[in-house]
Parts: sequence; C-alpha cells; structure tokens
Amino acid sequence: MKLKVCGMKYIENIKSIAGLNPDYMGFIFYNESKRNFEGVIPEISKNIKKTGVFVNEQIEVVVLLLQKYKLQAIQLHGDESVAYVKELKSHLSDKIDIIKVFGLKDDFHFKQLKPYEKEVDYFLFDTKGKYRGGNGVKFDWSLLKEYPYSKPFFLSGGIGPNDTQLIKEIKKSGLPIYAVDINSNFEDKPGLKNIKEVINFKNYL
Repeated sequence: MKLKVCGMKYIENIKSIAGLNPDYMGFIFYNESKRNFEGVIPEISKNIKKTGVFVNEQIEVVVLLLQKYKLQAIQLHGDESVAYVKELKSHLSDKIDIIKVFGLKDDFHFKQLKPYEKEVDYFLFDTKGKYRGGNGVKFDWSLLKEYPYSKPFFLSGGIGPNDTQLIKEIKKSGLPIYAVDINSNFEDKPGLKNIKEVINFKNYL
C-alpha cells in the first residue's frame, strides 16, 4: 500500500520525511490553510511524487505552480467540476496524476463520483469538516463498504499512528484502497511532521 505524507512546510522536515521514501509528499497551495506552502522544495528523490494540493484554484495558477515546483501529481480538494478537470487535463501531460477529493459524511452518495471516474486517476476520501483537510477527525469508514467502483482511492481524514490494523482490514475487504494519506495527527505543529511517528506507521503499514 502506498503512503502519502501531506501538509509539508519546513525545509529540514521535508528532507527528513523524504529520507523515509514515502510514495507521495503533499504541498498545500491554499492561503486559508495553516499548512499553506510558499517556500522552496529541496531536492528529493524522483521516486517520491510531489503533489500540489489546490482548492478551487484558477487553472492558470495550478499550471504555473506545477511547472515551478515540478509537481508530479495534483490533488483537487475543492468543488472542482468535471468540466474543470477536463480543462485542467488539457494543459497537462499524461504523467501527472490527478486526485479528486470528496469529503464524506453520513449522507454521502457515491453515485456523484461517477462523472469523474474516467477523468481522474484516483479518488481521495477525507472527512467533511470545518476545514478543507487537516481536521484530524475520521469519517465513518464503514461507509466505504458502499463504494461501487473499481477506481483506486486514497484514504484520508484523521488517520493516526494507531490505525494500521484498521487500514489493513479495509485492504483485506477487497476495496481498491491504493494509498493512505497522513497529515495532522502526525504533527508537532501544523506542517511539522513527527519523524518517529511517521517511521513507526510506515513500518507497520
């Protein structure tokens, strides 16, 4: 199973996390986020996909930042329409992963994902909360039993250091979980990841 560490912000911390070789590292380009990234991304392994996280951003800005930071994946964390995704894809190479986020609550209906299925590489399921990510709270993972598609997805939303066994059980159920996305519950402060906790989690995943 793949691992994404999101909400990176500080250069030395980025280097330390990159040394653990996660599959994806997320950089949030959203001014309202406590983890908004404005710095310089140090040189990291090309095997780690640098992922830009955007919320209802203008396509021109997304493309500009993709080129500036040499991003290999784009995570759409807002209310982006299918038309938006199609337009964005027309500016990208096929090598760029597109991840579309959906916030889940009890009244969520997976059928709304259907129009996106052919346009994105992965879905990401997060907790629908006060903030656009980084809420530190899980949604009811039993909702995933209703997931009707084969499109692989990232699991996010309040994942903590002690959740490896629960995640393995989801994987055993046959659901196409592709990766887990960790963030706020592995931090000493917003954007600063606790290296030991990430190491332990990665080792048991």
